[in-house]
Amino acid sequence: MQAGDSILTIKGVGKKSEECYRRLNIATVGDLLNYFPRDYERFELPRPVAELTEGEVCSVECAIAATPKLVPGKRMQLLVCQGKDYSGTLQLKWFNQPYLRSRLSMGTHLIFRGKVTTERGKPIMIQPEIYEKDAYRPMLKTLKPVYRITEGLSRNSIVKAMRLALSETEIADWLPARLRRQYGLMRLADAYENIHFPKEEEITKTAVRRLAFDEFFRMFLSMRMCRTLSKRKSNRFPMIRTADAERLIKQLPYELTGAQKRAWEQILQDMRGEAPMQRLLEGDVGSGKTAVALLALLCCAENGYQGCIMAPTEVLAVQHYEQFSEQLRPFGISVGLLVGSQTPAVKKITRSQAEQGKLQILVGTHALLQESVAFARLGLAVIDEQHRFGVKQREALLAKADAPHLLLMSATPIPRTLAMMLYGDMALSVLDEMPQNRKPIKTCVVDASFRPKAYAFMEEQIRRGRQCYLICPMVAESESAEAENVLAYSERLRTELSGDVRIECLHGKLPAKQKNERMERFAAGKIDILVSTTVVEVGINVPNATVMMIENAERFGLAGLHQLRGRVGRGNEQSYCILVQGKAGDESRKRLEVLLRSQDGFRIAEEDLLLRGPGDFFGIRQSGDFSFAIADLFRDAEVLSQAREALDSLTEEEAVRLARELLAEEALSVVY
Repeated sequence: MQAGDSILTIKGVGKKSEECYRRLNIATVGDLLNYFPRDYERFELPRPVAELTEGEVCSVECAIAATPKLVPGKRMQLLVCQGKDYSGTLQLKWFNQPYLRSRLSMGTHLIFRGKVTTERGKPIMIQPEIYEKDAYRPMLKTLKPVYRITEGLSRNSIVKAMRLALSETEIADWLPARLRRQYGLMRLADAYENIHFPKEEEITKTAVRRLAFDEFFRMFLSMRMCRTLSKRKSNRFPMIRTADAERLIKQLPYELTGAQKRAWEQILQDMRGEAPMQRLLEGDVGSGKTAVALLALLCCAENGYQGCIMAPTEVLAVQHYEQFSEQLRPFGISVGLLVGSQTPAVKKITRSQAEQGKLQILVGTHALLQESVAFARLGLAVIDEQHRFGVKQREALLAKADAPHLLLMSATPIPRTLAMMLYGDMALSVLDEMPQNRKPIKTCVVDASFRPKAYAFMEEQIRRGRQCYLICPMVAESESAEAENVLAYSERLRTELSGDVRIECLHGKLPAKQKNERMERFAAGKIDILVSTTVVEVGINVPNATVMMIENAERFGLAGLHQLRGRVGRGNEQSYCILVQGKAGDESRKRLEVLLRSQDGFRIAEEDLLLRGPGDFFGIRQSGDFSFAIADLFRDAEVLSQAREALDSLTEEEAVRLARELLAEEALSVVY
C-alpha cells in the first residue's frame, strides 16, 4: 500500500467504516498512520481489593465468590457477580454481556481491569476487562494505544486497521541521513511502529521526538519557502493612511493601548511596503487584537480594496460581523457575513456581492475557503485564532487573490524564546498591554471537597443575573481516564442545584448546528451554566459570564487554562476562576498556583516552560496548540530548537530540493 491510497485499501475496511473514518478526517492510509494515540493504557501489577482507589483504572486478581446473576431490565440486561481475595470483596457488573456467565464459574481465579467506583462504601467495577493470569502476565508494564473514536468505529477496529497499514505500507524516510545522525533521530518507519504499538515507554518517547522533529522541520521549511517566494513578489495592493481610520480611533469607546498603537503603525508600514505583508499579531486574551484588525480592514476598504476575516467558529464570526457593521456604519463601509448555517439563497447573494466588489469586508468561517467564493479585489486577509487553521486552509484563503496582505492573529501565549524560533521569518507584533478598564480575575486552586461551596457561589451569581462556565476535560465517561466528563457532570449539577437553574452542555461531538445554537443561547443569556469541554476556549464572548470553574485543572496546560479563564472578565463586573485539582500532588499544585500570581499570559507561558521543561510525553498537552498532530511547543521546546538549527544548516539548493520532494508527496505547503 501507498500512503495516498484510499482507506478502503485496508482489508476489513468497507464503505460503512469509510464513512466513520471520514468523520475523524481519515480518508487515506497516510491519514490513518498519522492518527496518533491520544493516550496509552498501562498494565500494572494487580492490587489487592483493599488497595483499590476510587476513580482510578486498576487491575485486581479475584476468585469468583458467588454465582453470577442476570438482572433483566427494560433496555438492557445487567450481569452481576462478586470477586473476592484475602483483603476484601469486589462487586463486578457488565451491561448486555450475558455470555460472560460461562467464564465466571464459582472459584475461578481471574484478573479484572477497570475503573473503580464505590457504592455505600464498597468497591465496584463496571464493564471491567477480563484476563486469564497467563494472558495478563506478558502485558505487564506494556502500553496499549487509546485512540479517539466515533460512533460506529471501535478502538479495536482502529488498532486492527493500523496494524495492517503499518505491515503493508512502505514508509520512506525523507529526512537526510546526515541530519538523522546529527540529532540522534530514529528511522521514520520505526517511529510510526513505536508510536502506535509501543514496546516500552522510553522507546515511545524517542518515537515522539522523531515525529515532533518532522512536524517542526516541515513547518520551518514551509516558512522558508514562503519567504523565498514573497521576496519575488511585489506589493500589488499598496495602502496609505486614511482619515477615516484616524477618525475611528477617536470614536472608539476606549483609548488604544500603546501596544495597539505600535502594532497599527507596523501594519500600516507593511501594507505600503515593497512586498506583501505577512505579519503575526500576537496578544493575550482581551488585549485588543480585534480593534487593530478592524483598523487594518477599514484602511483596506478606504484604499479601494476588499478585506476578509476568517474566524474558527460561527459564533465568533457573527460577533465580528455585528461589531464591524456597527462601528463601520458611520463610514459607509459594506460588511457581509458568510457561515455554514446560512441558507443556500443567502450564501449565493453574499458570494455574488463579494465577487462583484459590492462587499468591502467579508466576515466568515471555513465557508470562505469554498471554491465558489471569489473576490473582485481582495487586498487583505485576516485569520483570527490562526492556530485553529491548518497550513492548507491558510493557503486556500490566500489563493483568492494574487498575493494579498496577510495578518494572522493569535491569543495563544507563547514564551518569547519559542516565539523567536517560530516566527523568526515573519514580522511579529505583540500586544503586551491590557486595557485599563479590565478588572483582574480572582482565581483560586481548590480540591474536590470545595465543590459544594463553589456550587453555592455560582447560584448566588446566577441570582444576580450572571452566568457561569463549567469546564470538564472529557465528553463522556472513559474506562481509561480518571477525569470529569461533560455528560455526567451536567446531570449531576441538575440534582445538586436549584431546579430553576438553566443548565446545558456543549462539546465537540455535537452537530455543528446544535453546537452553534447552544453557544448563541448562552451568549443571549438563555443558559445559566454552560457545562463544556474546551470548545469554548475561543469563539465565544459573553460579558455577562462571571464564573469559570475548571474540573481536573491539572490535566490542562497553563496556557490553555489561562485562555479558558479569559472567557470571563470581559464585562464590568468582578469575575472569578475556580481551578479544581482532581488529583492531589505538590507538583501539579505548584504549576496551577502560577495562575494565582499572574494574569499575564506571556509570563505564565514562560513559567510553564520552566516548570515543565522537556516534560513527559504522557503528561499535559497544551490545548489547541497550533495544528500539530503530535508536537507540543512546551514539551518539545528543545526539539523545536534543533529542527530550526537543522533547517538553517541546509543550503538554499538543498532546501528547495527537499521542499519539492515533500510537495510531491503532499507533505508540505509552501504557504505557512
